[in-house]
Formats: sequence, structure tokens, C-alpha cells
Amino acid sequence: MGTHLPSTEFDGTAVDDQREADAEAVMGEPPAQMVQLLGPDGKLGFDPVFTGYAEKVTPEVLRGLYADMAAIRRFDVEATALQRQGQLALWVPLTGQEAAQIGSGRASRPQDYIFPTYREHGVAYTRNVDLAELLRQFRGVSNGGWNPKDTNFHLYTLVLAAQTLHAVGYAMGIQRDQKLAAAQGSGDEAAVIAYFGDGASSEGDVHESMVFASSYNAPVVFFCQNNHWAISVPTNVQTRVPLSNRAKGYGFPGIRVDGNDVIAVHAVTEWALEHARQGKGPVLIEAFTYRVGAHTTADDPTKYRHSAEEDAWRAKDPLARVEKYLRAEGLADDAFFAKVKADGDELAAYVRRTTHDLETPDIRSAFANTYAEAHPLVAEELAWFEEYTAGFEGGDLPAEPSGQPAAKAGH
Repeated sequence: MGTHLPSTEFDGTAVDDQREADAEAVMGEPPAQMVQLLGPDGKLGFDPVFTGYAEKVTPEVLRGLYADMAAIRRFDVEATALQRQGQLALWVPLTGQEAAQIGSGRASRPQDYIFPTYREHGVAYTRNVDLAELLRQFRGVSNGGWNPKDTNFHLYTLVLAAQTLHAVGYAMGIQRDQKLAAAQGSGDEAAVIAYFGDGASSEGDVHESMVFASSYNAPVVFFCQNNHWAISVPTNVQTRVPLSNRAKGYGFPGIRVDGNDVIAVHAVTEWALEHARQGKGPVLIEAFTYRVGAHTTADDPTKYRHSAEEDAWRAKDPLARVEKYLRAEGLADDAFFAKVKADGDELAAYVRRTTHDLETPDIRSAFANTYAEAHPLVAEELAWFEEYTAGFEGGDLPAEPSGQPAAKAGH
């Protein structure tokens, strides 16, 4: 008997959300409509609500969005190569999700605060986070890598969905600060974006954060990147209806958008952030996209999904559709695309060079940073460590061929 691989809710359907629409019909509700402005064929459509926002995406802005997506894809390829070559302990690819991240990130304002998971490299790029610094955590030489206060882009959260609670708490703080600022006649309105995936949507933290956000009308946008696979679990196991519909139960708007359409994502996110900043409360955005590669470099997606499914989604590539549109409308030529490629290669070279130059911090700093004040147990462990390392020539841990300290079993 052959192995049966689980499929996404689209498998064998002509319309992407047909199975979910059928489920909603059984419950007597109309199917959720997906906002799409730029289709896979590279043709621009119309939406009665969001076309007005899309018109703000001028040809210059659209070229910039394409360049951003191309740059972050090139970065993703380089980071994957660095992990395969032993320069990173792990990498979390984003290929396929560029439009969801670049479109939403570019729709935010500097005063907005972003709470990512661990795959939002594209959003980090839009917030001017140094991508080489971003790799410090994946190399294992830092618990973070950048200062969130510099960019209003929080450190990556590896615990699924924990950042949604943090985001709502932060948004409630912003809400109170803005009331005070309004009373004083000063201050720019701000909102918060909390990113999470379809797998994390099953975590209780997401439910609790949405309850609090709705109860207190917090200025937060929940941005779910539905990439169809929570590692090896397909979306149809996570939910029987569109994830965007969950917002109804909390009493705020939910929007499903084509996550591979950067124009639509930008428009929907801009609308949602305006809604939040104006004191109208939270919004849930479900960006309907696909993780083309592995969940992480430790994952093998061939074990749980069919290559035909991946091929079908590659035909919806977010970069390809923008290129088709730019070329068809005469908004970009070969010289533009050649420059984008060259810029991407330059970024990759910078990241590779900087990653190789990253130095491993002294492990003693871990003891110093465990507590704000001296702690007797930590002091005892540090004394043991000093005694242990004194047993080696030079008074330090021996190094493996890679130049990293050798791990000792049992310690």
C-alpha cells in the first residue's frame, strides 16, 4: 500500500477556497471573498474598497516593492546556503511569502510597532533592520541581534504565538499614551502589527490575545500568513473555515487577501492600520500564500506533500506577476531587472562577508546577563566554569576545527 500524503484544502479544486466555501455553505454563511488586485497573469483587477488604496501604489512605488521582494528572496537563498555550509545553526526560509511580507511591511509607518515570529525577514528588511545582524541569532552568537527601539521591529519570537499577547499589551499601552498625547495636543497616532502563521492560529495565545484586543478596542492588526503548512500539518486540519472568519467571533473585521499579490496586501494592510489608528479597534488579515520551501533547513517537505502542489503554487509566484505587469505596461525594462539582480547579489555578498566575520561572544557574558543583579547560584556556576576551563592549556575551552569551542558531554 502506498503512502498517503496529506493535502491542503485546495487539492483537486478549481477554486482555491472551494472546500472552505462549501463548509461555510453547510453552515448557511456566504463564502469568504479573497481580495486580489494583481492576478498570476500579471493583469490588474478592480476592488470596490481597495482599488482606491492600490492607486497610491505608483509605478515608482511598485518598482520599489518588486526590488524589495527580489532582494529578500536573494537574501533567503544566501542564508540557506550559509546554513548548509555550517555557518548558521538553522535557517527559516521565506520563499513564496515575499509579497505578504514586503506589501504589509511597506504599508506600515515608522511609529507603528511590529511583533514578528521567526520568518519575517522581509518585514525586517522594510523596517531597516540590518539583515546581517538578523543572522546573529541563527548563528547562535546572540539572543536577538538588533535593538528593537531603533526600528520598532521587535526581536524574533520562537515560542509560537507568544508575540500576539505581547502585541496586544503593547497596543493597549499605545492606546493609553495616545489618549494622553491627544489631551496635550501632540503625538502621532500609531498601531501595532502582530505576525503569526496558520499553525500558530491554533494556539490558545492567539485566542486570548484577540479576546483582549476586542474587549479593549486595541489598535492592533493581526496578520496571519496562511502558508498552508504548519510544518507537516495542512491548513484544513487547523480550520474548517477561512481563518479570516474567526474575527467574527471576536467582533472585529477579518479580511482574506491574496498573499502573493503585493499590491492587494499593501492596500489591505494600509486600510487595516488606518482602521486601528483611528480608534476603531483590531483587524485580522489572512494573507493567503504558500511556503514553497521547507519549514526550516531541518525539515524535508517531500515527506508530507506532493511536488505537484508546489509546482501549482510556483505558477502564482509573487515576483513573476509583478514583473509581467511592469513589462506589459512599459514601466520597467531589462536594465531595471538587471540592476535589481545586481543589487541582490551585492546584498548577498555583504551578508556572507559579515556572517563570516561574526565573532562568538565570551560565554562568561551569559553568566553576567542572567539576572539584573548578582545571584549566588549563578556565581557558583561561574566559579565552577572558571575552574573547569583552567584545566585546559591557555585557560580556555579547546576549539574544534570550525573554531567553535568544543562541547563537553555532561556539562
